[in-house]
Formats: sequence, structure tokens, C-alpha cells
Amino acid sequence: METTMWMWCREMRSLLIVPLFKCLVAICLVISLIVFVESLYMNIVVIYIKLFKRKPENIYKWEAMQEDIELGDQNYPMVLVQIPMYNEREVFQLSIGAACTLVWPWNRLIIQVLDDSTDPTIMEMVNIECGKWASKGINIKCERRDNRNGYKAGALKQGMRHSYVKQCTYIAIFDADFQPEPDYLQRTVPFLIHNPELALVQARWKFVNAKKCLMTRMQEMSLNYHFTAEQQSGSTRHAFFGFNGTAGVWRMAAMEEAGGWKDRTTVEDMDLAVRVGLHGWKFVFVNDVEVKSELPSQFKAFRFQQHRWSCGPANLFRKMTLEIISNKRVTIWKKMYVIYSFFFVRKIIVHFFTFFFYCVVLPTSVFFSEVNIPTWSTVYFPFMITLFNAIATPRSFYLVIFWVLFENVMAMHRTKGTFIGLLEGGRVNEWVVTEKLGDALETKLLPQIRKPCNGVLERINSKEMMVGIYILCCASYNLAFGKTSLYIYLYMQAIAFIISGFGFVGT
Repeated sequence: METTMWMWCREMRSLLIVPLFKCLVAICLVISLIVFVESLYMNIVVIYIKLFKRKPENIYKWEAMQEDIELGDQNYPMVLVQIPMYNEREVFQLSIGAACTLVWPWNRLIIQVLDDSTDPTIMEMVNIECGKWASKGINIKCERRDNRNGYKAGALKQGMRHSYVKQCTYIAIFDADFQPEPDYLQRTVPFLIHNPELALVQARWKFVNAKKCLMTRMQEMSLNYHFTAEQQSGSTRHAFFGFNGTAGVWRMAAMEEAGGWKDRTTVEDMDLAVRVGLHGWKFVFVNDVEVKSELPSQFKAFRFQQHRWSCGPANLFRKMTLEIISNKRVTIWKKMYVIYSFFFVRKIIVHFFTFFFYCVVLPTSVFFSEVNIPTWSTVYFPFMITLFNAIATPRSFYLVIFWVLFENVMAMHRTKGTFIGLLEGGRVNEWVVTEKLGDALETKLLPQIRKPCNGVLERINSKEMMVGIYILCCASYNLAFGKTSLYIYLYMQAIAFIISGFGFVGT
């Protein structure tokens, strides 16, 4: 009986399980090639930009703002600066202060603080801060709602309804932890003034707390690559990219033409950018203009942020694919770029592939000696893609191995978020505000309210632990019975998952 059962299991393995696994590996190899080609393409564009000096100032007309002798300050367009915030105890003074010190004629600038705070103490603090700057002659408004419908998109949409907004031509948006340099408007608005086809000028983020811990260093590497490769290549080759939700200046006419803010997803910034782009407007990314911001230094906050950043785009892709295909205002090539490169490869496929191939398929392959996974997919392509990412942050090059392992851990959460977005699952519209700690200042402006430290058991993340234990078993099996050295990578990846599972990541 046992012999018969054993023979039946071996037959099932050879006739069903092995062929299915080979098919899964083949799919992963195709996706690996797709991801590599996309990464290579973006980096070739970056090299082209550097070699031929294709900076925005050399592509679009840009002239410094000058005061007209006859018109005086009236020569400057009216600019609205919006600062959406929600219970931002540690950082609200930073963002409001930075916005109020922007170099721009005081009578041509309106600062609009969109405060959705529910904490009475913080609301009063924001009132005092706004009053302080108003007493100095700054035209600052503090607007509040009686609900949080639509979250950030709802606040921005409500802010646009005030009568004084109609006199503004351009709108600059900064999240509560962003601090633009005083010359920000002087360096960005001229693009919009002299190039009527432009709808958006996006600046780069500069991270003030990148050195706080290993997790923030990893985030800095990923986001630097995003700006250096994705945003620059999209801006140069297609005049289109995703609005980052902050540190950008919009042309109000373009926003109104596209229907303004919508709260149907948690990525209202990307939603607006795609709709404006489908109306034929162009975007420009200015890599030389940096805006200081804060990275989440707590693992829980970072996980919530990554869920939103992966779930939202997937859900938007589901909602807008047919709209993009049926659009008549842009070329078929731009539609293909938006659907294939911008959404399908970068927002959908890359998350699935990273997690399933490197954390599921590759570890499981140790049990299938008859399945051969080519070296180019496990060594050469990953090495090149990693190198592309590392070049964007040269000072952190020595951390590249930690970055790879950490990205694979986070790919699990991004994959889950992408699934939820595509299927419109229960957490599809979940919005948890990323907690800021005011790391932009060495000396805090306000006393921070610290939560008591949780015990180890309360910090355990079960998903990371389960994946880590599985990969650990695969590594041990490969060490004992395998003929390859794959166990070296598997042990490192297992440790990364288990460390994250215990919550020993971030501050």
C-alpha cells in the first residue's frame, strides 16, 4: 500500500507538479526580461540626458522673473500655495514657515492651509501659526471642513471652491512635511509662464532624515532611482509622468479642463496627472530643484505608505484603462506608454515579479532539481537592475545587498496592495496618514508625544515571519541536499524577512 502511494505521488509530481512549476518559471523568465528591458530603456534615456545636456531649460523656454517698471508686481502671476495636513503636530510649523518665506510678491501670493485636524490642541496651534504669519503681512488662509470625505483629495477639492482661488493662475502643492527653498517659485513658475503647453512642473524630493536609520537609507535609494530614472525619462521622452502629490506647480486651467481632484482612489495625484495628460498637456520634471521632505522612519508607517502607493495605482489602472484606450486627444504611442510602461510594468508587474520570483519560485526551486533556472535571470539581470538603482545614490552603494533584501521583503506588501487594488478588495480605499516625527530639525519645535514601546510579541508581523521561515527551510534543504550555492542568498533573504517579522526595522 505504501509503495503504491509513493508511486502515485511520484507520478503526480512528474506529470502535473513539475510541468506546472516549469510553466511558472517560464512566465517569470518572460517577465524578468520585460522588467530588465524597461529598466535598461529608462537608464539609456538618463545617459542621453546627461551626454547631450537635455535639461528642461534647454528644451523649454525659461526666463527669470523680472519686475516690470510700469506694472510693478502685477507682472507676476497670482500663485496659490496649498498645504493639506491632518494632525501634523511635529511638522506643521516647518511647512507653513517654508511656504510663507517663498520669494514672491506678497500681494501675488496666497497661502492656503487645508487643515483636516481633529485634535483641538493641534488645530489651535495651527491657528496661532497662521495668525503669526498673517500679522507679518502674509496672505494666509486656514480652511477647515466638518468631515474628512475624500481625505487629501477631498481637502484639495474643497480648497479650490473658495472665491479667492479664482484669481490665481498657478497652484503649488506641498505636503505638511515638505519645505521648499525660498526660490522655489522663481525657478519653477517661469516654465509655465513661457510654455503654454505645460501643465505641471515637478521638483525632486530631498530627504532630510535619510541617515536616521538603515530603513530610511533604503528608502532614499529607491526614491532617488524613481526621480533619476522614471521621472526624468518620462519627462524627456513623453512629457508625461506621475505627479508625486507634492512639490509641484500646476496650471489651474489644465486642472479644471481635466475635471479637478477626484477621490475615487488613494492616489488622487496620479489620477489627476493621467487625466490632464490625456487632454494633451505636457509635464516637465526639474531634477535640479529640490524640496526637503521627511521619510517615514517607523516600519509600521512605511508599510501603510507602501500599501497606499501600490494599491492606489493598481486600482486606478483598473478604473482608467478603457478611458485611456478610447481617448482621442493623444497619440496611440502615448496611450501605449501610459498603459504598458507607466501602469502595467512599473505599477503592476514589477511588484508581482519581485516577490513571487525571488521569494517564492526561486526558494521552491530547490525541491525541483529537474527544473533549470538560467543564470541570466538570477544573476546577470538582477545585478544590472540593482546597479542602475545603486548609481542613483552613490554614497549608499555599499548598502546595495541590504537594499535588495529589504526591497524583496517590501515586495510582499506591495504585491498584496496591488492585488487589493486590482480586485477592489476591502482595504482598497484605506488611507492611513504617514506619521511624521519632525526629523527635519535636530531640535524639535514642539514636544513630541511618544507612545510607550510595545513588547516583542506585539511587534511581530506574522506574514514576514511565515515567508521567512519557509525560505529558511528551503535554504536548509538546499544546503543539505542541493548541488548549488543558492542557500547563501536564501539564508540572507530569510533573515531579512524574520528580522522584519520581529519588527526590528526602522526606529
